[in-house]
Amino acid sequence: MLYAEKSKKVAINDRKMYLLSKRCIDILGSLAGIILLSILFIILAILIKLEDPKGKIFFTQTRVGKNGNEFKMYKFRSMVSNAEEKLNEILKYNEVSGAMFKMKEDPRITKIGKFIRKTSIDELPQLFNVLKGDMSLVGPRPPLPTEVAQYTEYDKQRLLVTPGCTGLWQVSGRNSLGFKEMVELDLQYIRTRSLLFDIKLILKTVIVLFGSKDAF
Repeated sequence: MLYAEKSKKVAINDRKMYLLSKRCIDILGSLAGIILLSILFIILAILIKLEDPKGKIFFTQTRVGKNGNEFKMYKFRSMVSNAEEKLNEILKYNEVSGAMFKMKEDPRITKIGKFIRKTSIDELPQLFNVLKGDMSLVGPRPPLPTEVAQYTEYDKQRLLVTPGCTGLWQVSGRNSLGFKEMVELDLQYIRTRSLLFDIKLILKTVIVLFGSKDAF
């Protein structure tokens, strides 16, 4: 009994140390990324404005984070300014299964948007979400409230941890995988996560920045 209690305490302490170390890496990593990529941010802001002067540079969207808490997620705007209103018109063309929407030839995407989505550059402003603590560098992707409304209790397990900019789903097939496969990959990450695993996923994600056939 004493051995079991001691092992439990060690496991709890290890988990606390992991979470503390993970947060430190998130802060340092997001700060470094924002500073190093500041010139790229400025260039993209200019290009986005040149193509659509009336639209905003950044796109903010309500997402669901840890324990079901909602927050505003940041992205570079890659779609026309009224993209949300046009969503209902193209829902029938959804190319992935389950509680999420993806369409390879989405008519709402702008010219610069196609490039930044293909290279995943549109996701870079999420470094500010990481710095704020809404997200982590690594974790399950934060879903939309409308998607969570369709979740089963089993699916909701992916909301037990802080969502991330990248994760096991992104480096394992991304949009070529269905919703059920994404959930299973997220739960696998939650069960086996560690600092070494997180670093491995971050390094693998770098490849996506140079263009992945699964990104759209």
